Amino acid sequence: MIPTVLIAAPSSGSGKTTVTCAIAAALRARGLDVRLFKAGPDYLDPTWHRVVTGRPSRNLDGWMTSAEGVRASFARGARGGDIALIEGVMGLFDGRSPRSLEGSGAELAKLLDVPVAVVIDAGGMARTAAAVVLGLAGYEPGVQVTGVVFNRVGSPGHGALLKEAMETVPSVRCLGSLTRQDSLAVPERHLGLVAGELAAKPGWVEELAAWGAGLDLDGLLTCARTPTTTLLPAPAATPKTVRIGVARDAAFHFYYEENLDLLQEAGAELVEFSPLQDAALPDVDGLYIGGGYPEEHREALAANASLRAEIRAFSGVIYAECGGLMYLGERLDDTPMCGKLPLRTRMTGRLRSLGYREVTTTTDTPLGPAGTTFRGHEFHHSELVSVALSPAYRMTGRGGEGVEGWAQGRVLGSYVHAHFGSNLGLARALVAACGARRG
Repeated sequence: MIPTVLIAAPSSGSGKTTVTCAIAAALRARGLDVRLFKAGPDYLDPTWHRVVTGRPSRNLDGWMTSAEGVRASFARGARGGDIALIEGVMGLFDGRSPRSLEGSGAELAKLLDVPVAVVIDAGGMARTAAAVVLGLAGYEPGVQVTGVVFNRVGSPGHGALLKEAMETVPSVRCLGSLTRQDSLAVPERHLGLVAGELAAKPGWVEELAAWGAGLDLDGLLTCARTPTTTLLPAPAATPKTVRIGVARDAAFHFYYEENLDLLQEAGAELVEFSPLQDAALPDVDGLYIGGGYPEEHREALAANASLRAEIRAFSGVIYAECGGLMYLGERLDDTPMCGKLPLRTRMTGRLRSLGYREVTTTTDTPLGPAGTTFRGHEFHHSELVSVALSPAYRMTGRGGEGVEGWAQGRVLGSYVHAHFGSNLGLARALVAACGARRG
């Protein structure tokens, strides 16, 4: 496998995503093939990773997929690259529980046996920054913090003070300082929709690379280490038995890359299409419409009446998540959508649901028979205002139990982003359902 570093921080908002992307861009400018990963369930940050590297970024989440699933996903994404960077989630030790490492970046560092470089927002700090690094480095046995990047540094003089302070923590290498560059900063959360806009902005990746090149990249490469865990070999090529259309454009682009990998390994040929631009569906046996921001593109989606009519008349399997669910409904606020499912949604202007979900299906769906279990994640600002279907899911989360999921014939929609790595039967069931339709 390839040298790997996990890039973490004491908290969200420290600049992990921007710094990770800057380092990746700078290393790519040196000619290295950089592979990016995201710790935890976040499907927004990987969109930035894809902009910088031109490659998919995979989520690594020990709670959703188990240790074996993490290793398998890492092997898929790292194979053939020169270096892997894993962006952490929240703070280094933050995860599903305040009493364990479950779901944290630290859990991944121990699981894959890779070193950690921490990003410290050093605004307003000097020697205290070294104390924060020392605390992170000594908190959990087996989590090896070997490097630090200071972000949002006020001046070269400030950076020199930080470097001198780090001499008191000789076990952690100072990899340099980055001054505040607001024009390069990656927006937080819901503003992930501008990833495509930045991708089209001339020179953004080059500016990011130049900013990251000011760090001690040689030192980072020295800190990196090849994982010592046993990783799975490349899967054998699978004959393609069905074709599944995958919605991919500015309105729909949130997918766990592992889901697409597993569908292909189960025998699916994936064909991308755009609900915004394509007048007709491709020749496929099923559709997978992922999450995204249909609310930001509602007028264009509504204006593409021919594609909405094709989806409404489509007789094959359809699986939709979050934004895809909203698109399959009759209306989003007052804007007409596909009308494939008898439900309506509206935007609320606030976060309606966020967190891990454990699901058991209560009826047969394209993901398997009643009683199928899997894990996933919810994150949305919209809500259902009417639905003429019985729930297909029974689910649990940190807030307790609930019902979700809406199935009708060969169609299934849900706010839950299912991670197919949590149950390898999901991809096989979806492909089999598409195959039954083809038969």
